Amino acid sequence: MSRLLCDRGHVYPIINEIPRFVSNDSYANAFGLQWNRYRRSQLDTYTGINISADRLRRSLGPVLWDALPGLTILECGCGAGRFTEVLLARGARVASVDLSSAVEANRETCPISVRHQIIQADLTALPFAEGTFDVVVCLGVLQHTPSPERSMAALYEQVRPGGALVIDHYRRRWSSCLGTAWLVRAVVKRLSPERAAVVVDRLVRGGLPVRRSVDRVPILRSLVGRLIPVVSYAREYPQLSAALQEEWSYLDTYDSLTDWYKHTRSVASIRRALATLGLEGLVVRRGGNGVEASGRKPRISSPGS
Repeated sequence: MSRLLCDRGHVYPIINEIPRFVSNDSYANAFGLQWNRYRRSQLDTYTGINISADRLRRSLGPVLWDALPGLTILECGCGAGRFTEVLLARGARVASVDLSSAVEANRETCPISVRHQIIQADLTALPFAEGTFDVVVCLGVLQHTPSPERSMAALYEQVRPGGALVIDHYRRRWSSCLGTAWLVRAVVKRLSPERAAVVVDRLVRGGLPVRRSVDRVPILRSLVGRLIPVVSYAREYPQLSAALQEEWSYLDTYDSLTDWYKHTRSVASIRRALATLGLEGLVVRRGGNGVEASGRKPRISSPGS
């Protein structure tokens, strides 16, 4: 086993070519199991549909999307690589980071290369010099960290002057308090990831057919959706095959019931947090998982300018 030694004497192992700055024992354990079990489910190259690419393009905006070739990207919360493969296909140089053992899945789906490195680390304690990256991307992650604001600040530090930060976050929806999901989650998230997976398998096996059966009746769809905490994408992504619909249901039902932290923020609070950091040219809007936001880090003025 290779190791990294820092100038302060700390030693970090390199396992399967991946430097490990954290152990696998963290609040993100369930995410590790999830992405290793469903490592291909949300890859565009697996589904044959550009769902991940479309989401990433929308979050980046047309200017950044077109500029990706040759840019150095920090992708935090890389999971199994649904956005990694898109960034690499666009010609970017990518550093993929995850707190969990999902880095193993990412390594399989998006092999390490001269344009792709993978690191297991906490995004609030990243092993990079400040201002290293042209773009920092963090999608589907911040709401699951202990402090989204602290996480945003840590990401901002990694952006070079003139570079961009691109994030999204769950939006506050009071209707989510009306269903049974919060009660089921309170129990399931305290189980081991393996036991939680068994529970979710049973929930989806019994609940998904019921959700599908009422999908065309709006009132029943809303009622059943609140009673049965099983995610269904039949209406959002009808182009997915029945088998893929089931995979996505297992994946995101497990995700929604096992995440240790599930913060929500309004559009205004995300805008305020990013403006406080100093981002310019902010674009903050409803979209995707709730709120999508991007902005530029100010350029450093030269002396006398």
